[in-house]
Amino acid sequence: MTETDRILTLRKELERHNYNYYVKNAPEISDREFDDMMHELIDLEQRHPEMADPNSPTSRVGSDLTEDFEQVAHRYPMLSLGNTYNRDDVRAFYERVAQGLGGEPFDICMELKFDGLGISLWYEDGQLVRALTRGDGVRGDDVTANVRTIRSIPLVVPQETGRPASFEIRGEILMPWKSFEALNQQREAREEPLFANPRNAASGTLKSKDSRVVSQRRLDAYLYYLLGDGAVGDSHYANLQLARTWGFKISESMKLGHSLQDVFDFIDYWDTERRSLPVATDGIVLKVDSLRQQRQLGFTAKSPRWAIAYKFQAERALTRLREVTFQVGRTGAVTPVANMDPVLLAGTIVKRASLHNADIIRQLDLRLGDMVYVEKAGEIIPQIVGVDTESRGMMLGPEVTFATHCPECGTPLVRYEGEAAHYCPNYTACPPQLKGRIEHYISRDAMNIDSLGPETVDEYFERGLIRDASDLYRIRVADICGVDRSREKSARKIVDAIEASKKMSFDRVVFGLGIRFVGKVAAKMLAAQFKSMTALRNATLEQLLQVEGIGEKIAQSVLQYFADERNVALIERLAEAGVNMEMEQVETTSDRLAGKSIVISGTFEQHSREEYKQIIEMHGGKNVSSISQKTSFILAGENMGPSKLEKAQKLGIAIVSEESFLQMIED
Repeated sequence: MTETDRILTLRKELERHNYNYYVKNAPEISDREFDDMMHELIDLEQRHPEMADPNSPTSRVGSDLTEDFEQVAHRYPMLSLGNTYNRDDVRAFYERVAQGLGGEPFDICMELKFDGLGISLWYEDGQLVRALTRGDGVRGDDVTANVRTIRSIPLVVPQETGRPASFEIRGEILMPWKSFEALNQQREAREEPLFANPRNAASGTLKSKDSRVVSQRRLDAYLYYLLGDGAVGDSHYANLQLARTWGFKISESMKLGHSLQDVFDFIDYWDTERRSLPVATDGIVLKVDSLRQQRQLGFTAKSPRWAIAYKFQAERALTRLREVTFQVGRTGAVTPVANMDPVLLAGTIVKRASLHNADIIRQLDLRLGDMVYVEKAGEIIPQIVGVDTESRGMMLGPEVTFATHCPECGTPLVRYEGEAAHYCPNYTACPPQLKGRIEHYISRDAMNIDSLGPETVDEYFERGLIRDASDLYRIRVADICGVDRSREKSARKIVDAIEASKKMSFDRVVFGLGIRFVGKVAAKMLAAQFKSMTALRNATLEQLLQVEGIGEKIAQSVLQYFADERNVALIERLAEAGVNMEMEQVETTSDRLAGKSIVISGTFEQHSREEYKQIIEMHGGKNVSSISQKTSFILAGENMGPSKLEKAQKLGIAIVSEESFLQMIED
């Protein structure tokens, strides 16, 4: 078998395994075997660029997407559904349908209401050509590049499935509970705000400017409506069963109801059983099954008359507040935590709930000993939503007030203008902050010193071995192997892992510093733009704001970080230890673009955006993210961002095509 034949075979096999895993939930091979096949395909495709195919399974890993989203008109309006929380409204809906159809028999298609982000997928000749969000119902954001990374969405629907030449299918983009929990754990470790629920997380992820982030967060999709002239039959239920045979993920819970009692039975069943599902649901959607009858019933100005959403009530429990404690994170942020009598809520025992900040405590007017109502935001994060004031009686407990001093080091807390949180300003001596910054530095997304963990960091800290990240590089085997050297093997493994971290890429070092608001993606952008720690340290506010994805908040935080001499001293110690402080330099091929500042916009055929950035550097030019009067020209591909085109025309900046650019550097 030739290498090109192997590419075709691997693509077919990987698509089949993708379908088995993400749609059928019935994998045939291990994750390791799948990854090995994917890596083999990536290597082969790199050796054979002539075999490039945007629908290859390798496209699922995402790319460097940095354009604002283009808004595109929907072929058919995407209207929202009317909502209800009570059965009387469901009964009234059923009766209105019966009356509107003049007594004609009808069926109701009963579906789970998945709590995600609405999406419209367009297919032409079996290929996914566009993915739009709901937007305002008339126009939506084009998020095609991001949606292509979602493994449960087919990029190609083979002709042999019997699919029509052109069709649209709509559904919901979701973040499964497992992915949501992992994401919030990562954000908590970095002291970033937690997503309140999977829907917010899915929405924020799908609107990411970097589709690699979308790929890493493992979104999912359930499809629930098929559209297209000649593409569908009269039964909505039958259409979706047909779409299932084309490779789309259709909920197994969908059923046809023939009476109002069938509808109520469906609601009763899923009000409990939904908690065992791998994704969030917040209700039931009821649709008249016949498309002919749907057209007969028509629409109001905002929603169809042939459908309604019944929303489940959030589960709530009543328990007693015993104590409020305060936790300190690595940035010094102090979080109040309610400690309560254990109570069963949404299938788990809840004893603690975050109170977020002083404003929330004040709004709730909390007293120790109060009976409080607890809900799970997004059915996963416990939060106190109210107080049963009638149960207080004559004996009022002490008022809950926010701490005035750090619970760990006793330093008076501060609250910065415009922020809800209180902070401990004792940056250099507060133990949770010191340990938290070290734990962040060694984390997988930063320096990836996986032989260390929070417990080990805590032990070394208590022994006085470490006070900041630079101390890690002074640890020797003799320091940590034990008096009897019984832990010598594990000690050597730790020391070797610390030594290996010196070679980590510059962007990981930037992220590992733990600069407030600088996440993994922002660290990559900063590293790519400034190339060295010295250049980043000396960057001005204007220069920072020129970087793609860096706004005022992040830029000011970077400036504040480097203005602190203690941080500069830490970086100097890390550099002395041998930690990588600059990007790997791109070898210069020519000076044909010397002195030119070039903006890249759109999608390209010959090279990826990342490759064009390197090509610009190889020829002495500079890639910049935003258009200004200093911009030399714009390297423009297909679907150039409309806002950039408008600004370029206004400033009179030249637009250079991909073909012209390649001729420019070759001639």
